[in-house]
Amino acid sequence: MTDSNTDPEIGTDGGTETSTDGGAGAEPERETTELDEPSTDESVSIAAPDIGAEAKQRVQSVLESGMLADGPEVRAFESSFAAYCGAECGVATSNGTTALHAALEAVGLEDGDAVITSPFSFVASANAIRLAGGTPVFADIDPETYTIDPVDVERLLAERDDIVGLVPVHLYGLAADMDALGSLADEHDLFVVEDACQAHGAAIDGDRVGSLGDAACFSFYPTKNMTTGEGGMITTDRDDVADRAASFVNHGRDVGDGGSYDHVDLGHNYRLTSLAAAIGRAQLERLPEFNRARRANASFYDEQLDGLPLETPTEPDGYRHVYHQYTVRTDDRDALAATLEDHGVDTGVYYGTPIHRQSAYETVSTAAATLPNAEQAAETVLSLPVHPDLSERDRRIVVEAVRDHFHSQ
Repeated sequence: MTDSNTDPEIGTDGGTETSTDGGAGAEPERETTELDEPSTDESVSIAAPDIGAEAKQRVQSVLESGMLADGPEVRAFESSFAAYCGAECGVATSNGTTALHAALEAVGLEDGDAVITSPFSFVASANAIRLAGGTPVFADIDPETYTIDPVDVERLLAERDDIVGLVPVHLYGLAADMDALGSLADEHDLFVVEDACQAHGAAIDGDRVGSLGDAACFSFYPTKNMTTGEGGMITTDRDDVADRAASFVNHGRDVGDGGSYDHVDLGHNYRLTSLAAAIGRAQLERLPEFNRARRANASFYDEQLDGLPLETPTEPDGYRHVYHQYTVRTDDRDALAATLEDHGVDTGVYYGTPIHRQSAYETVSTAAATLPNAEQAAETVLSLPVHPDLSERDRRIVVEAVRDHFHSQ
């Protein structure tokens, strides 16, 4: 559940702007009492990317400059996004998956190394470990937060001596328990790479994700809290990680030698374009606005769905949830989705099959593990539209559809 406590929204320059229930510049509080009878003549989408006029103007400027690939626009985006996260360095990439792959290479993952991660995520979280030569080891999730359970991580660390790192996933816009995971990492000398691909602006006690591990990775896919069309970013406080990542995404070039053809290591072309970076810089300026709107929509749902036989999202004390998804939970998931579809409401199931049950993971050593919390979540979760462009009418349609479903039973 979202809370009504005062929470910070930190600007892109690193300054703190204190706000109440969404922040300065947030929309006026919306009426959340009696629902009007909604119209169902139009559908309510699960996502609606909002690019905006400023981004289009910046793209036009890049087009006119002729510098379309990597260049100053990308460097500026890297710098501003890292500052937003409270990190020293940013390395832009072509998407979130390439960010994860490059970050794991940069922290020194070697062939055969085992890395603990979540089975309840988009498959890229584990795929990147395998692409970097490692072996994913799956720990179960906390059933309330859907993020990796530190207790199960500790169990695995007690059972195995080949674990070298952790890749916690900040799922749906909520950070994993980084205090507990960081303590385990320190105790066992493990690296930590945050998968923050769904959590732009999420925070714990005022510290943003992207600054809580050795490195962190973000995706700018169109449905995310901010977008560049396709794109990714690595943030880190470690100069060595930043340098290795920057080299890896640019064919293994010597990052200290500009655009030379001195290739010091194996690498890929995982670069972000200047066109994408131009969109990203404009989107980053609007990210606080986007996140305030998502939190306001989530708060509306929390209130209006209270008392129904379904679980709404949790926001632990000290955490700031940014609601990439508003995910409810019910044993009646498929029937509820059908009712919502009848009312013109799009929904999503993220994710219907845990990674360890995917066909591509049949040969992975922990594929046969029993992970009951992840498996139950896969059978019961349903995400409702929560994006910033929802209108008052849209939100009321969603709520009325959910109420109709349970009241008709």
